[in-house]
Amino acid sequence: MSRILFTHSYFQKFDPKQWELGQPYAPLATITAAAVLRAEGHDVTLFDTMFCQDPAELEPQLNNIKPDYLVIYDDGFNYLTKMCLTNMRKAAFEMIKLGRQKSIPVIVSSSDATDHFETYLNSGAGFVLIGEAEQTLKELLAALNTGSDFRQIHGIAYQENGKAVKSAPRKVQTDLDALPLPAWDLVNIDHYRSVWMKHNGYFSIHMATTRGCPFKCNWCAKPIYGNRYNSRSPQHVLNEIILLREKYGLDHIWFSDDIFGLKPGWVAGFSALLIQNKIHIRYKIQSRADLLVQQNYVKALAESGCETVWMGAESGSQKILDAMDKGTTVTEIIEATQLLKIHGIKPAFFLQFGYPGEDSNDIEATIDLVNKLLPEDIGISVSYPLPGTTFYEQVKDQLKGKANWTDSHDLSMMFSNAYPPDFYKKLHRYVHKNYRKHQAYESIGHLFTKPGKINRKTLRRIASVVYYIPATLVTKQIMRRSAKH
Repeated sequence: MSRILFTHSYFQKFDPKQWELGQPYAPLATITAAAVLRAEGHDVTLFDTMFCQDPAELEPQLNNIKPDYLVIYDDGFNYLTKMCLTNMRKAAFEMIKLGRQKSIPVIVSSSDATDHFETYLNSGAGFVLIGEAEQTLKELLAALNTGSDFRQIHGIAYQENGKAVKSAPRKVQTDLDALPLPAWDLVNIDHYRSVWMKHNGYFSIHMATTRGCPFKCNWCAKPIYGNRYNSRSPQHVLNEIILLREKYGLDHIWFSDDIFGLKPGWVAGFSALLIQNKIHIRYKIQSRADLLVQQNYVKALAESGCETVWMGAESGSQKILDAMDKGTTVTEIIEATQLLKIHGIKPAFFLQFGYPGEDSNDIEATIDLVNKLLPEDIGISVSYPLPGTTFYEQVKDQLKGKANWTDSHDLSMMFSNAYPPDFYKKLHRYVHKNYRKHQAYESIGHLFTKPGKINRKTLRRIASVVYYIPATLVTKQIMRRSAKH
């Protein structure tokens, strides 16, 4: 069998916003693929780039391990890798170059490589794995090691006679319980824990219970797991939780599924298993407004330990939600938020500004919705076109000089819109400050309505009103001026 060195292209140091936040998650998809190959008898090791400063740090590993193959396998479960940031693309190219310099075949799997396989092949990769890749990688290595014809393997791209060739697509894996648990032993868990504790005071690990998303929001790219939705069984997920608790200890889990618990009865079954086994966990998830209006679903989330739900609210304008093919309504966002709060779960909103057709009324509708509902947290972005989406096809002719963000704090508007690009960066600042001001107002109200529940966090929010009232006024003026340029 082969010696395989796994790595990935996400260097948190190259993403200043995330580096400062201090919430690193281990490369889950990478260590899952490593577990699959180890089960086949291969000798696998991991060079985890998460805390590295430079792709050149890979070279000593190549010299020491002398792998038969270098596999750059990005974590398709982490939304940061789906953004195809140019800093990470450059890092991948540098690692490909290092492997090629030592005559080590390089195999790449990532959202970016799936979308731009020709570019990666031209940069020296021997193969690009298209889409879901564990079985493809297993078959490819078997073919390369035996000298058999790899051309019939589904889900690969390679060069032949100087031209890029892509094989037939691979069907997605439906039986996720058949996969081994991720090779967590390859990860330096202590390093992750220390960063989390330093920045956040607790330690979080991420897990995935599903793959894919069946909904068709026209701006959402799914290059790895597609539009299908497949789920692990609650028992299989419980087995991994038990492993992580026993071996590494954890305070919190981020279930990084696009949509958690969409399969009818799944969350109820999961909750029942946790209660039956007397396992108490804290976790956060991502979900949809139309799913979160179901009383039994939200109740089961609360009973199983769910603390925070990040909802893809996107906009407070029904016109924009419909233009996105979101399939949800503003009314559902309101009802879902209220239901989560009733059950003691913190709602958080993903918001998106700058979608084509959005005007000042739509922007105000979104701001008003946030001020009215006051979720626990908000994440603001501008519309970001990715290949394979209807939205991308609408604006691709405008993506001349820039088609990807440099890092996750870039927030550049990459196509023509109702306002200049700088306006959306100013809007981002204004919405955040305005939101924090309204949170402070709410906390002041709690002094009179809920005095028994006042804590340090509430007092800090109350004190912050001194800053956020003038800051909101100033940023609003700056934003309005930028709209006229």
